Amino acid sequence: MSVQEQLTHDYLDLPSEEIDRRIRAAKGALGDSLLILGHHYQQDDVIKFANLRGDSFKLARQASEHDEAEYIVFCGVHFMAESADIVSAPHQKVVLPDLSAGCSLADMAQIDDVEYCWERLTGRKAERGGAEDHAPAEPSASGKPGDSIIPITYVNSAASLKAFCGRNGGAVCTSSNAAAVLEWAFTKGNRVLFFPDQHLGRNTAYKMGISLDDMALWDPIDGPDGAGLEEIRSKRVILWNGYCSVHQRFTTDQVKAARESFPGIEILVHPECRFDVVQAADYCGSTEYIIKMVKESPSGTKWAIGTEINLVHRLAGEYPDRHIMSLDPVVCVCSTMYRIDPMHLLWALENLVEGRVVNQVKVPADVAEWAKVALDRMLRIT
Repeated sequence: MSVQEQLTHDYLDLPSEEIDRRIRAAKGALGDSLLILGHHYQQDDVIKFANLRGDSFKLARQASEHDEAEYIVFCGVHFMAESADIVSAPHQKVVLPDLSAGCSLADMAQIDDVEYCWERLTGRKAERGGAEDHAPAEPSASGKPGDSIIPITYVNSAASLKAFCGRNGGAVCTSSNAAAVLEWAFTKGNRVLFFPDQHLGRNTAYKMGISLDDMALWDPIDGPDGAGLEEIRSKRVILWNGYCSVHQRFTTDQVKAARESFPGIEILVHPECRFDVVQAADYCGSTEYIIKMVKESPSGTKWAIGTEINLVHRLAGEYPDRHIMSLDPVVCVCSTMYRIDPMHLLWALENLVEGRVVNQVKVPADVAEWAKVALDRMLRIT
């Protein structure tokens, strides 16, 4: 159980120069026992202290490769810290400087709702319990009720949902390997339940050649009734009605305006954007893909990028010989990521220097075990 501990008042009025000086001092005192991870969407005042930066699962994997670090401080959001705890060594402790740094997308799929959906779609109860209760489920395509639907969860989800996939023959995916994971799923069954991001699922499946008519949307609030349920059961891809609030901001009107204002500009968006935006863009890919596209582009190229503003601003600063702008003229901030600020980082580090671990993220052992099954399946696929 992760318990939120509050920032003490003596940190609230510190000048930024003092905060920076003390963070550096704490890092120096902790030495190799500390590893700070910074997500690409993190603000510059925080990510400048990171030992490693990247997307969520890349950072979690990198953390597992640094077993000399006793403390992993994750400057991201809650599900990212959970993933780091799942793949880290037993002696490592994962700290999220502010446990209220959550993810609205991850929150749109709750384990009880997913289990209810699964039971309605398959006609059987979801597998539950620890490893002592049953061996790791491997999916089959036997054609028996429920056996032909494979659950896939986006890495932007709670550990309980990753564990659900592990127990029920499914896997985890990232935005960069979603197509490979879906292809794997269709070798194990004839249908996929994809959650929590409907847009990543739809955009990926469509690019694979699956028609929109062969996809359905499951609403966790209303769900289907009667004939609606049978219609959903007949689809190849069943999408969860969830979305990223940041990537929902991007529109086809913004694409049109960017092209009109900057002739020759390239539109580059994340696959969490809506289907019509992705279709209107020139390129679509994960955070790492976006960085790679800009990095490898010639000097003088123009980019309008549909993703979180901190990454866009960072790219603009790193490549001043290119014109790089946000597709959304109004700042599109991941507000929960912003809860990890320099004050919270300093507070967490100085507590570690004193031998006190605050805001540790610890996934229960049975959940972590099955979540790792789903993550390991993904790694074997890709």
